[in-house]
Amino acid sequence: MSPSSGVPIAAVQAMQEQRYADAIPTLEAFCRTAPKGKAYFQAQVWLVKAYKATGARDQAIALCQQMRRSHQPQIQAWAEQALAFLAADSSQASEAAATTETQSNHSSGSGKPSSAQSATAAPSTIPKARRSKQRGVKLAMKGVASNLTLASGVTLVLLCGMVLAATLNLLLIQGADDPTSGLISAILITIIFNLAMFLLGPTIMDLVQKLIYDTRWVSLSEIEGHSPESAKVIRRVCQQHHIQTPRLGIIDDENPTAFTYGSFPNSARLVVSQGLFTYLDDDEAATVYAHELGHIVHWDFAVMTLASTLVQVCYLIYTYARAIADQLGDSDSAKKVKGGIQSAVILAYIFYIVGEYLLLYLSRTREYYADHFAAEVTGNPNGLSRALVKIAYGILEEGKRSDKPSKVLQGTRALGISDPRSASMTGTAYRVAAEPEKVGRVFLWDMFNPWAGWMELNSTHPLTGKRVRALTTYAEQLGLDSEFDMARMIREGRTLNKRKLYGSFMLDILLFWVEWLGGLAGLALGIALLKSGTIQLFVLPPMLMLLGFGIGLLLKIWVMYPSLHRAPEMDVLLLMSDPYASPLRGKPVQLAGQIIGRGDSGSRFGSDLKLQDPTGLIYLHYASRFGPLGNFLFGMSQAASFINQEVAVTGWFRRGVMPWVDMTLMTCPNKWNVSSHHRFWALLLAIGAIILAFTLPVLIPT
Repeated sequence: MSPSSGVPIAAVQAMQEQRYADAIPTLEAFCRTAPKGKAYFQAQVWLVKAYKATGARDQAIALCQQMRRSHQPQIQAWAEQALAFLAADSSQASEAAATTETQSNHSSGSGKPSSAQSATAAPSTIPKARRSKQRGVKLAMKGVASNLTLASGVTLVLLCGMVLAATLNLLLIQGADDPTSGLISAILITIIFNLAMFLLGPTIMDLVQKLIYDTRWVSLSEIEGHSPESAKVIRRVCQQHHIQTPRLGIIDDENPTAFTYGSFPNSARLVVSQGLFTYLDDDEAATVYAHELGHIVHWDFAVMTLASTLVQVCYLIYTYARAIADQLGDSDSAKKVKGGIQSAVILAYIFYIVGEYLLLYLSRTREYYADHFAAEVTGNPNGLSRALVKIAYGILEEGKRSDKPSKVLQGTRALGISDPRSASMTGTAYRVAAEPEKVGRVFLWDMFNPWAGWMELNSTHPLTGKRVRALTTYAEQLGLDSEFDMARMIREGRTLNKRKLYGSFMLDILLFWVEWLGGLAGLALGIALLKSGTIQLFVLPPMLMLLGFGIGLLLKIWVMYPSLHRAPEMDVLLLMSDPYASPLRGKPVQLAGQIIGRGDSGSRFGSDLKLQDPTGLIYLHYASRFGPLGNFLFGMSQAASFINQEVAVTGWFRRGVMPWVDMTLMTCPNKWNVSSHHRFWALLLAIGAIILAFTLPVLIPT
């Protein structure tokens, strides 16, 4: 039974047709008399949305506060988020938060606020731009991404070639009596295995969905109960492209995500988490469904299924070939076989690494095309931009409430609509969504910093800033205002100091390896001097190698950890808005905020922490002078005691896909101060190498 099956038909139709004023009386009457079940909860959710749509925010807030007193955690969580979204101005946000805290404390009998309440005030809702009344308009995407068909074809051809080559080596056809039969066997094995995995992969994934994520397979009417516009989009797309309705699933997890898998469009699976409906409005959820339907229409979900299989085959060949080699003896025939197996091991591992990057490239390309499809189908590119930002915010919010990592986000990272690793940056953007120009500045790094492209090579998804930029161009083609004002940010980006951006990047690439480059340079110089006869000292090459290594490492430390004297007071938003930020060059900062959890929510003894200030969230990286053991002891004995405490932090800010601060000092008025020592072991190693270089002639007499 769908959750809306008990709701009056008149109310269902009114909500589907967005006649919110007509739906309110029917829903109110139903809520007064209906038993408290799924239909009752659905009616309450719709009533909140209807109140909001008609401007009756006070009634919506009052109903959410009533729902907040429910004994069901799912309803409580939904009400908390709805209250956050309804906080259109600071006074309303304060009133809602205060009322919620009073009710929660009264019901629990405790004077301590809940973990959700201890966070900073919720952000204002994103001011929505209008959407196009036309759907199906062809939108140009020149310069947004490479051709999807070409990317898919090249990836599959290369991966098939890699698997074939690795299989040939594994079968040792070079040393076989009949190489032709070996070649035929290798081809047949490759074709049969790939075909079997292509056909059976979705069934295996279905079992995984049930066993690990407890996915519920639902009807389209249940999706309609959660998001009427999403159901309309599913029906329209399937009818226009002559495909069957995908098998629809819902995972009872509040981390918002969506993904698609399968072998053929008519047997595809489209799964979302419950959090998608919790954090997104109806039109935003519809754009997410349209995005996932784009994967089905383009067949790229099937290509990804096959490509992922091929990469895993390379890894399996590498793993099992090593195991076989270890089991062989030392006879002459065994040595011959070992030679062939070692060749297979090397090839398979190289192909696995290359295949991983090919797969990531294909994954990023298909996301651009799915975004483009969603914009065309819904006429609402702004809705998808908003959805991407809200999904990141939802992931952050759920991370605060759980001390365990989300199995859904971990297991479906490559398939999901966005990369959860970039959530902290995009979630920060949502906290300032009422000021679109500030949101754009957060995305400047994504679009213009060369480090962004470097980091993106290891990402399953394009950086969010680049996706929002592409969606903004679609909005402009439809004659719509853009909510995030990316055009102005692009103009600002073009005025950035290119020498500072690219010059620092090239230098930083060298600095990443400067200690090893210094060691190699010293070794080469020592060998050259020794051969020239200028200096007859046998230990000269290793001396200069150690000296070059030590000096290079000292230089790297100096760049990575500049002086913290007069480190400026900053907030997370200002740090995120720096387009010149680097993962190597530390920026001295002072931050103040609240510790809301461990950096890795799934690590029971993790030493890293998460700090949240009024503008966003950032990770704090701790380093003990006693190395990994000291990190473990801090995580086991002290880290948890700082959660929900107000702290001040001094350290070095760094920016990657996931920004963080290498803290050197954390002060907490209610606890004690914590010192962190990121430079300690590097300095010890550098100084030790230099001292050893000068004492080497004494230790090794010539």
